[in-house]
This record gives sequence, C-alpha cells and structure tokens, in this order.
Amino acid sequence: MNPIKNLSVIRKLVQLGAFLLLVYGSALGSFYLADKISGALPALSCAYDMNGSDLCALIPFQHQMDHRLGPVISQGGDILMGLMPTLITLGTFLIFFVVLNKAFCGWICPLGTFQELVQILGQKLGLQRTESVDPGLVQKTRPVKWAILALLVFGLPLMTGLGYLNHDLGDPFCRICPSRILTTLANGDASQLVVDSANTTTIVFSMIADFLFGLMIALALTVRQPFCRICPMLALHAVFRKVGLLRLVKEASPRCGKCGLCAKACPMDIKEIHTEMVKKDVTFEDCTLCGRCVEFCPDKDVLKLKYATFPVFKADPQYFKVRKKAQSVWEKRTLRSLFSKTKPRGVTEP
Repeated sequence: MNPIKNLSVIRKLVQLGAFLLLVYGSALGSFYLADKISGALPALSCAYDMNGSDLCALIPFQHQMDHRLGPVISQGGDILMGLMPTLITLGTFLIFFVVLNKAFCGWICPLGTFQELVQILGQKLGLQRTESVDPGLVQKTRPVKWAILALLVFGLPLMTGLGYLNHDLGDPFCRICPSRILTTLANGDASQLVVDSANTTTIVFSMIADFLFGLMIALALTVRQPFCRICPMLALHAVFRKVGLLRLVKEASPRCGKCGLCAKACPMDIKEIHTEMVKKDVTFEDCTLCGRCVEFCPDKDVLKLKYATFPVFKADPQYFKVRKKAQSVWEKRTLRSLFSKTKPRGVTEP
C-alpha cells in the first residue's frame, strides 16, 4: 500500500504553513523577510500585505511594462535594456517554478488555500455543492485566464508606459486581484476593501475588485476553486509547465474509459484526465498538481505524481479504498451532525 495515508491532509498542512509564511512572514520570521525573500514568486503573494514575506511575479511584470519597457520603446531607447528587468523577473520566477511546477497553485498559493477553506465551510454548513461544473462552461471559462494575463498583466501596463493610457492603468490586475483584499484583511487592514473615489478609473477598478472578492467567496461555498479557473498566474504556469520537475503522469488501463473517478475528484474539472489515453504527461494547463486524481484512481500505478524520473505518489487500490471511505465519512460530518446524538466515527479530512 502507498505509504502516504492521506495526501490531502498533508497538502492542507503545507497550504496552511505556506499561508502563514506568505501572509505573516515578516512577523513570524525576521526583519529581512519584510523586504521579501523573492520578487517573483509563482503564486499570488501580495505586495499590499505589509507583513508578507514574498512578492507575486505578476506585480513586477506590470511595473516593468509601465515604468521600464514602455518608456524605453516610446523614447526610442535600447529595447534589450528595457527588457532586462523583465527577463530577470522571469528568470527568478523560473528558478522557483522548476522546483514545484504548477504545484505552487495547489500547495502554496494563499488565495487557493482560502478558497478551499471556504469550500470546506460551505460543505460543513450543509450547502448543496456543485460537484462538477458543466463541461461547456468549463471550456468557455478557460480562455479568460489567458485574456487577463495578456491584457491586464502585460497589455494595459505596456500601453500606459507608451503614454497611451493614464498611470491608473499601470497595474490593472493588482487593482482587481482578490488576493490584495484577502491578505490585507487577514492583517486587520480594511483599506483595500473600499471604493476609491480619486477618479473614474479608480472607482471602476475598486468596484470590480470588491465585487470579484465577494463573488469569489459566494461561489467558493459551493463551487471548487472559482477564481483559480481564471487566474492569470495559472496561465503563466501553463506556458512553462513542461520545464517543471514535478508532473502528473498517466499510463492508461483498459478500465480508464469507463471509470472517470479521477475527473470527478479534480477540483478544476479537467475531464481530459479521464479521456486522455495516449500521452503520458497529463499535466494539463489547468492542473494545479494537487494530487486528488491520483488519490481517487482505483487502478494501480495508472496515475502518478513524479519528480523528474522518480515517483512521489502513485495510484494504489488499497489506498483508494481507505481514502474513499475517509472521504465519505468526512462529507457526512456537517455542523448539524456535531449537535446530533449519533456522530460519524473515524473522520479523516479530505
């Protein structure tokens, strides 16, 4: 049997530890963490959080389009020199990214952790969950993250730097990012959860930000990972996913075409993990390498999380039986059951 008893519990512990480090790192660690341990983390770690220990790569990308590359192009300067800060940011991003690949989304990102905790709350409140989003809606939603990456992270900031737009559009993604509101609120600062009335641009962006943050929470109560599906960081990860050392591998069995438990377990509703029968590397663009598909695969070694050439965690029928039972007991445990006379026993978190 797989030596790991419950991968999801291990992942939750890692997520909580990462949340504490990234949101409260300078308070938990040393003074130098306040200056950030990296300026280009492959996860949403917000610069508006004064106690944070790191910076999301999307922040410097916007700043460099606005204040470096755009002005250099508009003034006819050396484009390579204008690109140099962006290339350095990208290089730092890749150094971190290669280590964990897209697992930065599923194991490290504070906003992803928050959405999972809200989803657990919704389940415990007895709210009816959307187990799987309609496949048609999933397909229509997938291009959104690419549009946000192209337009809000690179496009509008570059246009601002070229002088076509005012500087309130120099960091448009940060202005609407739910992580900015989450991490500041987590530190007792409500200044970002306001309507900024400085001008029309700031009013519109702050209203969008507040609405998006509220909508994310409302959806997360019943839908798995709602914002992750349109997050531009997920798109940036998808561009470089082939260079990451950690990856999801599939060696399909004859039963794969009929089973589908892996797709049902996937919080990002990646149905292709079930239907793909040929390619071995199945780290799809929306995958966060959370490992749930591997946990809920009943056939030995069909799905594996591999680090380079070494298997880290693989599908196992004995693990599946224990894990499925634990999941069933966990889902029956709601706040209502806590006050009932009979309580499920042997509960293990998903």
